[in-house]
Amino acid sequence: MTMADCPGLGQHASYRWLTRAGCSIQNIEIRQNPVFLNPDAEPEIKAIMLKNGILNPRINDLLSRARHTNLLVIADRGFPFWPEIETVDVSVVDDLPTVLQVLAAVRANFIIGKAWMAREFLRENTAATRKAFDRALEGIPRVFEPHIKLKERVPLAVGLIRTGDTVQYANMVLESA
Repeated sequence: MTMADCPGLGQHASYRWLTRAGCSIQNIEIRQNPVFLNPDAEPEIKAIMLKNGILNPRINDLLSRARHTNLLVIADRGFPFWPEIETVDVSVVDDLPTVLQVLAAVRANFIIGKAWMAREFLRENTAATRKAFDRALEGIPRVFEPHIKLKERVPLAVGLIRTGDTVQYANMVLESA
């Protein structure tokens, strides 16, 4: 359940109400109400609007659940659907957003230790496209393997972010450091 599933949140809500309702308290500021200096008093809860970084709550949720060595997939528009893992589909139209745009946003909040990509990416794309991916993944060890082998890693991921990217074999499996 997410904050969006908690319609009674409003500007103020009780901590007990939120937890009883099963609401996520991610991105919620909890303060002790200064009027009540009683240590047994419930804290005041106020939602905080995100002002920068990743604004998509489902992507934030995926990133917050990733731990050391967990996998996250960023996929192009043609990547198969995997019902066994959470998919956040952010595709709008062709190439909006791209895998590289999502990767740039994710890198600010997710430390990547390793990336896997399909070997076919090298064969099917121009030098300029390969160079753009090289720059975006600079400093991150990469492994190129057959596309079929890359897809075997997908069920092990905490989630998949589907983009509108039309670059052939732009999919990547990222391991958190």
